[in-house]
Amino acid sequence: MSFSELGLDPLLLKSVLASGYENATPVQQQAIPAALTGRDLLVSSHTGSGKTAAFMLPSIQRLLAEPAIKSMGPRVLVLTPTRELAQQVEKAAITYGSEMRRFRTACLVGGAPYGLQLKRLSQPVDVVVATPGRLIDHLERGKIDFSRLEVLVLDEADRMLDMGFVDDIKAIAARCPSDRQTLLFSATLDGVVGNLARELTRDAQRIEIAAEAQQEAKIEQRLLFADNMDHKNRLLDALLRGVEMTQAIVFASTKRSTEEISGLLADSGFASDALHGDMQQGQRNRALQRLREGRTRVLVATDVAARGLDVAGISHVINFDLPRQAEDYVHRIGRTGRAGRTGIAVSFAGMREVGLVRNIERYTGNRIEVHTLPGLEPTQKPTSGRPAAAGRPRSNAGPRGGFGDKRSEPRSYGDRPPRGDSRDNRDRGNRTDARPSGDRPARSDAPRGNRADGAPRGPFGGAPRAAYGDRPPRNEGYRGADAQATPKAEVNGNSVEYWEKREREAKAKAATPRSYGDRGNSARPGQPRSPSNDNRGGGNRVGVRGRFKD
Repeated sequence: MSFSELGLDPLLLKSVLASGYENATPVQQQAIPAALTGRDLLVSSHTGSGKTAAFMLPSIQRLLAEPAIKSMGPRVLVLTPTRELAQQVEKAAITYGSEMRRFRTACLVGGAPYGLQLKRLSQPVDVVVATPGRLIDHLERGKIDFSRLEVLVLDEADRMLDMGFVDDIKAIAARCPSDRQTLLFSATLDGVVGNLARELTRDAQRIEIAAEAQQEAKIEQRLLFADNMDHKNRLLDALLRGVEMTQAIVFASTKRSTEEISGLLADSGFASDALHGDMQQGQRNRALQRLREGRTRVLVATDVAARGLDVAGISHVINFDLPRQAEDYVHRIGRTGRAGRTGIAVSFAGMREVGLVRNIERYTGNRIEVHTLPGLEPTQKPTSGRPAAAGRPRSNAGPRGGFGDKRSEPRSYGDRPPRGDSRDNRDRGNRTDARPSGDRPARSDAPRGNRADGAPRGPFGGAPRAAYGDRPPRNEGYRGADAQATPKAEVNGNSVEYWEKREREAKAKAATPRSYGDRGNSARPGQPRSPSNDNRGGGNRVGVRGRFKD
């Protein structure tokens, strides 16, 4: 279907045809006529399906009519998750409104100077494209007015919610007029996105566009397992030196990792740049401009480059770190294979990240083939089970299977071998072939090990030991083999006579002079006894100490 059949104004058709577009995509065929009626829309479509034109063309067409309220604020507001996507949407708005008179736009994103943005807002503006954080700043300062706002567009709503902008979106929507038209575009309309849609829209029409299989087939997906971080770096270096690689985007999980990987690549001779959220907008623009011009061969970025980045020369997308959300994987690899070209998506996975790979395969419905590079094969095997606790040794039965693995044969408790069958078992008494202690023969006098010839076998150089069963019982304190056991007299610890005797012994012990080195009342040789030491602790204390000491 051509754009002329969608009910667009001739001015917009002229700008669209001048841009090189002739036929509308499926999402444009359904969303544009529905949006022109003024109804709220909930649109679900995959990345690269032409969503920008689907909401921007009908929104700009509403600007052809005179506004009901005269003010300086925008008539169309578009919220995007990232700065790069905001700049791309503003560029598309300028293209589609090129035939209109006095058509003004403003892009409000973080990392850009406030002065230039305030200057654009000081004049009447038609379309404002903004990220939620920077727009909240302008609202709190009272620098933007929504009194004549007619259309609110939420582009990539699921991504904005993942980035934690749900409160900002609700605050912005509360400042907008209640009779506005709301257009929500997202990759999915379930979960928290659906809850937000029900809160912000009124009697919305739902449009869902299924992904086209032929577009997915243009991207070859590969999986490489890596033993450790050093192995990942060597795999990345080998891939980037391949002859088939033109330009590549390397996705890392953190901002610090992007700087480190970009620095390592620069030291290895690659023309690399980093891109992450902590960079100023001018730095990010220069990095993307160098990538588009071909001066940068490798761009190391976080997920800020996963959406809205359209560079035709990207031949490879390398997931140095796997994304935690399977949906982010689809947006990452969508940076290659643009405009009908073919692309290659390579993902590095650790040995314990098989679960993330399985989640991605279930989400995409395709199996990612495992590849290896000659000379850089992994030395370990990936595990899909629960990792063992650090520092906890395995049992003697050998390595355990993965979590949830079933035994080949069920084993009952009665099938376990007796403990004595294991030579490593230290409980010698449970061995079935253990001999009775009394039946052991006496050890011979033959030399063993490093013992000198003729050395006695007995303890302390005496006679040889007797058999275990012939040993006499030891007495209390063991005073020798011939000592006789003397029975102890029974003592009644609760009797008065016992404690009077203990008290007399304690007083007698306290009265006797102590030897050199004893603490207490004894004086050093040649020195008089100190009076302070005579009463140290008191007389009663001495008796008590003696009682419990004995």
